[in-house]
Amino acid sequence: MRDPSTAESRSDYHVVLSGPERDELSASARELMRTPPGLVNDGKWLTAAEQLAATVPLRARQAIRRFQRDPGLDGVLLLSNLWVDPEELPPTPTQQGSVEREATLPAATQALIAMCLGELIAYQNEKGGALVQNVVPVQGQEESQSNAGSAVLAMHTENAFHPHRPDYVLLMCLRNDHEDRAVLLTGPLRRALPHIPAPVRAVLRQERFETKAPPSFLASGAKDLHHAVLTGAREDPDIVVDFHATRPLDEAAREAMGVLRQQLAAAAQEFVLRPGDLAILDNRVTVHGRSEFVPRYDGRDRWLHRTFVHLDARRSLGARSGDSQIIA
Repeated sequence: MRDPSTAESRSDYHVVLSGPERDELSASARELMRTPPGLVNDGKWLTAAEQLAATVPLRARQAIRRFQRDPGLDGVLLLSNLWVDPEELPPTPTQQGSVEREATLPAATQALIAMCLGELIAYQNEKGGALVQNVVPVQGQEESQSNAGSAVLAMHTENAFHPHRPDYVLLMCLRNDHEDRAVLLTGPLRRALPHIPAPVRAVLRQERFETKAPPSFLASGAKDLHHAVLTGAREDPDIVVDFHATRPLDEAAREAMGVLRQQLAAAAQEFVLRPGDLAILDNRVTVHGRSEFVPRYDGRDRWLHRTFVHLDARRSLGARSGDSQIIA
């Protein structure tokens, strides 16, 4: 195991594609976009995406491989200068549960990069199991603690309640908000951990916490998860917490969770994603959230694509049907 204190600087985890690299990736994405039947969740289309992932520019694939081995202090890899043409984009979706079913150029680009990481996954109870989802503000949902909101989104592990939560979360920006103020916030455990006293870490390693499943999952029989917040290696653990949905089960757990939240906030990193930026978050070592912004619902609001990735598809085999990427 690598000592996280020796991880590279943040600049080593930001790859800006050159013009030729951007065009190379765009050409592969356009080929994938035109591959029949042109539907993101279709098995034949995904097989083509897997094959074309080998044509992603070498420097991007090398960065992804380094990130798999060592996610750095921040647990974020940022790829910039991906092809996003404002003139080609339709209006920002406004409906609840918006997803990308058809193979657009941005969706194909995201799928190719995701395939370089591992296996695309989705959840039947979340946006109908779509592999590429839209993160957009929805009118009337401004205060919701969800991807449809525009208020401050609490730091969280993606799908913290789920036994098969993603290893990675990919967020690709098609549009930022009008004021260019919306910020992706990350709470890197590797930066925070040295400032958390050993007795507090010991409490966080015990199953003294409960994370509530959202209503869409509870309706199909999902259970609230009893768990430890920190697991794995003592000096470089994984984290599972949602500061909106995780409840400490006793006073010591409450105090420990407060210390953790404080130290993650102190270590927080900010990323203003702009069109053509794609952030890859290691969901095992970094929590994330979002600052507030003001949507106008005029077709030009903030618009991200979101995708989930597993490193090991066999881990969720029993929860999927056949070769499906969708976890029931």
